[in-house]
Parts: sequence; C-alpha cells; structure tokens
Amino acid sequence: MADHKVHIFDTTLRDGEQVPGCKLNSSEKLELALQLESLGVDIIEAGFPISSPGDFESVSQIAKSIKNTTVCALSRAVEKDIEAAAQALKYAVRPRIHTGIGTSDLHIKAKFNSTRDEILARAIQCVKWARNYTDDVEFYAEDAGRTDNDYLARVIEAVIKAGATVVNIPDTTGYCLPHQYGEKIAYLVNNVPNIDKAIISCHCHNDLGLATANSIAGVIAGARQIECTINGLGERAGNTSLEEVVMIMKQHKHLGLYTNIVAEQLNPVSRLVSETMRMPVQPNKAIVGSNAFSHSSGIHQDGFLKDAQTYEIIAPEEVGADSSRIVLTARSGRSALAYRFQKLGFQFDRNDVDALYAEFLRVADSKKEVEDTDLTDMAQRHQVAVD
Repeated sequence: MADHKVHIFDTTLRDGEQVPGCKLNSSEKLELALQLESLGVDIIEAGFPISSPGDFESVSQIAKSIKNTTVCALSRAVEKDIEAAAQALKYAVRPRIHTGIGTSDLHIKAKFNSTRDEILARAIQCVKWARNYTDDVEFYAEDAGRTDNDYLARVIEAVIKAGATVVNIPDTTGYCLPHQYGEKIAYLVNNVPNIDKAIISCHCHNDLGLATANSIAGVIAGARQIECTINGLGERAGNTSLEEVVMIMKQHKHLGLYTNIVAEQLNPVSRLVSETMRMPVQPNKAIVGSNAFSHSSGIHQDGFLKDAQTYEIIAPEEVGADSSRIVLTARSGRSALAYRFQKLGFQFDRNDVDALYAEFLRVADSKKEVEDTDLTDMAQRHQVAVD
C-alpha cells in the first residue's frame, strides 16, 4: 500500500499567509502548526526564512516544536536563501529545504533574462547547496504548467541526479486543464529515467477554479504528494484545498489512494484557520462551508428526510461538521415543515400540516428563512384555533 499513499504537504503557513490581510505572528503560526500536525499532514511548509526576521523566527519555533511531521522551509535558488532555510530548520526532527527556480520560457526570459541552459545549471546548483544541509530536498520548477515538457523532463532528471528527493510541478498560474496537467505528470513518469528516485508533487493554483481537479489528475497520473492549504487559501484565487482533495480520495476508493489525514478534524481546523487568519469561509465552500450540509429545496428535503444519502455523499460527522440542517424557505415542502415542527415538540397530523402550510408560505415569502420562533408562533396560534 505504500505506493498508494498520497503525502499531504500543507502550505497554509507559507502560501496561505501570502493572502492580503492574513499575516500571522509567530505564536499564531505555532498554534496552527501544532493543529496541522494533529490533523495528520505529512509536511508543514512553515515559511520563507530569508524573507524577514519574523518569518525566520516562526520557522525556527515550529522546527523546535513539531516532532512527527516534516518541517519545510522555502528558498529561492540562491545560496544565502538556502543557508537561512537550513539555519531556521536546525532543530527540526525532520527538516526539508524547498528550493527551485522558474522553468517556463516566459519566466526564463522575462523574469531572469536568462537561457534554458543557464537555468538548468542553477537548478542543479541549488539542489546541491541544499543537500549540504539535509537529505530531504524538494525542488520546485516554477510555472511548470506552462513549461515545455521536454525541457521540464531534462530539468527534473538533472535535479534528481543532483540529490532532489521530491520534485514539485507547480501550475503556478492555474493555467492547465485537468487533462493537460495529468498528461504533464504522466510525461515525467514515462520520460525521466530516474523518476523512481523521487516523489512527484502537485502544487496547483485556483485562478480558473481547477486547482483541486488538477491535483487529483496529477495523483491519478502518478504524483504522490499534493501541496495544499486549509480552506484553499493562497495567492490570488488560492491554492488547492486540503479538505477537498482528501475527501475526494476518501470518497473515490476505486482510485486506491489514501492519506493520513484525520478527516473528523477538517471542520474544526478550518474554523481555527478562518478565525486566526481573519478570512471568512464562503458559505458554499465544499466540505467546510456553512451550507455544505444544509438543504432548503423541498424536493431535496423530502429525499434527505427519507434517506440522507439521496443528497449527501458525506455525512457531516465524517468531517467534524455540525449535523445537517433543514432550512425552511419558500421553496420548502410539507415534509420539511412537519419535520421541523416535530423537532420543536409539536405533534401535528397531516391535516394540521396542510392547514399550517399556507400560513408558512406567507411568512416564507416575506423573509429569507423561516426561524423556529416563527414556527412556534404559528403552531401556538393553530392550537388555539383548533381548541
């Protein structure tokens, strides 16, 4: 089964923190890191040590405190960056240095004013520098999503030969379609002779809303690490959502893939990240949104009340969410109304519910959601009238 495990690389504290307004102090970072370890993530990307003294200190504190999870620090393909990362990780039980460089022609020319051969040499050099400090080195080929596959394969082969143990294939701009990203991973699997010496990692962005789909396409094609964040936080439109990829693999058992994530902690950790990073979760967010287990359509409510699996493929308790909600609106039907009256302690027969339904619709048309107080008033008026 070892070949079917997908390592979860959480970058909430690095890529997620790059969201405007989500800056964390060292104590907040440490608290979240401990929760991520408890959640079961395999690697925590703790920060970018060279970027500021505060980030260096945060990575250092996390490295000293985390015992079971790999702690990773980001760097550019610059020797002083790699030295700072190594210094910050000095006390880590399982340190990893994450270093790399852009490989697309656009990055090579516009960003670096360089050539493919020069970038290849820099890629090899940065991995060799990092290997002076740790045996666990991850190389990222920035903008791999728009990198020519033949050249990308050359770079990946060379960095593995130089000592990279993980090769990260980022869709930095969220450009790829799922089949394109999956084909890129498959190309590396089939065309890099020493690919068996490293783990392929997916790092997908959500600019076109495809980060989760691309990451899943990547692991189906042979990648065995997904880089993701809680609630999908990240640059611009965000990163791959940890909770989504974990539950996709859990639901689709035929894929034969699994993770070490404790799914029951997904909603509690989501709420903690949302509160700590001051970034609300959209209500319709998959798995952790407030509406993820809410039902307001009469047809859906009727089916759900007969068998929850008609409209829920995940039970809320599986992911640590509150129980499913029947939300009463003008779209709700009699079965949902009867259910809510029963939950409030009123025992009404079919004729009672029929009589109450017309009044319910009048109230529902006047407000977005009918509350328990509205139902109680209705029920009490009906009982007085009947008596």
